[in-house]
Amino acid sequence: MRLQLKKKSAFKLKSRAKKHIRIRKKVFGDTERPRLSVFRSASHIYAQIIDDSTGQTLVEASTMSKEINGSRGSREAAKQVGANLAELAKKKNISSVVFDRGGYLYHGRIQVLADAAREGGLQF
Repeated sequence: MRLQLKKKSAFKLKSRAKKHIRIRKKVFGDTERPRLSVFRSASHIYAQIIDDSTGQTLVEASTMSKEINGSRGSREAAKQVGANLAELAKKKNISSVVFDRGGYLYHGRIQVLADAAREGGLQF
């Protein structure tokens, strides 16, 4: 039983990695429109705005930051991360981004984070 669970989780990780590679072939952030990259784990969610032409992270927000209150792996926390990211992006004069969902389905916490970033003023 335990061996089957390990195989299933390894398959999911490989599947997501393949999707992420396919997405990254098409999605590229530049100085004018940087890339909003999302990573989700079981207990946290992370988001970064990256300029791929220079390889620099311009803005980052996650559930590990001090500004985010509440439960770590919930939709409410993802909403706070999206709002916080949009606020930090405004301070850096970033208004338009390209969304990189990182191989995850556009569903649940990923969708909530994206919607909160849009409500905060980011366009993608």
